Amino acid sequence: MSSQVMAPAAGGNGASAPARGRSSKSLPYLLLLPAALLLAVVLGYPIVRLVILSLNQAKLRDLVKGTEAWNNFANYTKILGDSEFWAVLGRTIIFAAICVVATMVLGMMLALLLARLGRVARLLLSISLLMAWSTPQVTATQVWQWIFDTRYGLVNWALVRVGLTGFDNHSWLAEPASLLTVAGVVVVWGALPFVALTIYAGRTQIDESLYEAAGMDGATPWQVFRAITVPMLAPIITMLAALSTIWDFRVFTQVYLLQQAGGITSETNLISIHAYRTSFSGNDFGGGAAIAVVMVLVLMSFSVFYVRRMLKEVSS
Repeated sequence: MSSQVMAPAAGGNGASAPARGRSSKSLPYLLLLPAALLLAVVLGYPIVRLVILSLNQAKLRDLVKGTEAWNNFANYTKILGDSEFWAVLGRTIIFAAICVVATMVLGMMLALLLARLGRVARLLLSISLLMAWSTPQVTATQVWQWIFDTRYGLVNWALVRVGLTGFDNHSWLAEPASLLTVAGVVVVWGALPFVALTIYAGRTQIDESLYEAAGMDGATPWQVFRAITVPMLAPIITMLAALSTIWDFRVFTQVYLLQQAGGITSETNLISIHAYRTSFSGNDFGGGAAIAVVMVLVLMSFSVFYVRRMLKEVSS
């Protein structure tokens, strides 16, 4: 009698085990579903709206009244056939590449410096970096604009004091190249704290015995850096390079404010500013949206490259 009662119980336990396994595997996805839906709405809708707008002829009046006219790929044909667009795109790529390289090199140097400093000095430097990182972009740009001021700037004063000629009342915002140089300094200065502190955090996770063994083998600091530090931090470096590329490619505030101060616009436009001016100054929101879509596609291509490289480094 007892065997007849126990048999169904055993069978019931066996049947419920796969069900529990399936439910436990799907539970994480169910928990992530609300956040995924929220991101899809918050991030997905603007992108979809941007793409739709890029396929329409739309002025400000059309946006207010909802009378956009569908024109297929006319906006893309127009911007891709515009020599100014290609000049802006090339300028943006060069500007972003220089800023990324400078940020990564200086960030690595600061991270290695943090690893060698004593506790008090490291704390003070870390606080200084965090204060710089927390400074709003508008405020930071205005401070650097004063540092490079023509008459009262610290840069001109220091260059004249060390004996360099031609920098007395030199205007850094009067030429496109020097204006973008100042903008690059502001961008790199604002990005350095995040890069330096992140690399330093990764550096603290490297086993010190590796460096001790390399020192016993007679390796030079440069050899240690190439053979130990860089390979161990490769995924972090790749991730930071990807983020820096995205941030620097879509720089807007720093360059726009310096343009307002220097009076140079078309020769220093980056792609984000070009999209803004096309939309608002040119009253061509369809064309501005098309430029923004192209910018997103370029960033996606960079992101795919970085992600594939980072996954390869993590798996190796």
